[in-house]
Amino acid sequence: MKVLLWHVHGSWTHAFVQGPHDYLVVGPPEGKGLLGRDWPNAREVGLTADRAHVAVVQEVDQLDLVPAGVPVVYLEHNTPQRPNLVHPAAGRVGLIVQVTHFNDLMWDCGTTRTTVVEHGVVDPGHRYTGELARAAIVVNEPVRRGRVVGTDLLPRFAEVAPLDVFGMGTRQLPGGLGDHDLPTLHRELARRRVYVHPARWTSLGLSLVEAMHLGMPVVALACTEAVRAVPPGAGVLSTDVDELVRGVAELVADPALARQKGALAREFALERYGIDAFLGHWDRILAEVSG
Repeated sequence: MKVLLWHVHGSWTHAFVQGPHDYLVVGPPEGKGLLGRDWPNAREVGLTADRAHVAVVQEVDQLDLVPAGVPVVYLEHNTPQRPNLVHPAAGRVGLIVQVTHFNDLMWDCGTTRTTVVEHGVVDPGHRYTGELARAAIVVNEPVRRGRVVGTDLLPRFAEVAPLDVFGMGTRQLPGGLGDHDLPTLHRELARRRVYVHPARWTSLGLSLVEAMHLGMPVVALACTEAVRAVPPGAGVLSTDVDELVRGVAELVADPALARQKGALAREFALERYGIDAFLGHWDRILAEVSG
């Protein structure tokens, strides 16, 4: 099957194009193209270069770019800014796919049918060493996004452990290490003792799930989809910041405990966010929508 899509979220697309289809990634000027990614099943195309069987649209502006006659499924990555917000694709498509159950709960999609396909992650392997008694965080644009992603909480965590913050726009912060390609990011995360997920209001960050796949213990705010993604025993999940800070301190100070909790995190992540279930669910959706 030929699947037309835009490169919007690199980690999600990396998982999606692991399937058996011919993935047509829209290039400039209408899209970003592959951006140098080595995705064997994907190729960069113009909108009229090849006839697709189905289009996966991820931003409302893309709806008007889909060639006539190509059936559409709308994929929503983001959490609404407020729980009574009407989805911009409601009434315009036949199916909206949400990446988390929390998003599905919060978006008002009216009478438009919705379904949830939880994230899938290409397993990077159990690479955790925790050799560095430091906490790792992955967040993009933390200065601009501020409280939404918990930037204001970082000094609290820094009181009990050195922080290494990865992601776009992080070099403005103490401990900011900037953006990294995925293999480098995974290698560096796995060397840190604990992963911290301070986001207050966000869709489930794939970096959290990737950290769990690596075998890292996690400390996360009990907000949005994190309450489903982090099981008991994998770390600390709470809305009490003092409890989270204590959790970071305890895990950084106890490598054996960190390894134990990280092993549980990995076991859970493989079961819930494995790539095979993710691709199988998407195969069924693409077959249905393409007719």
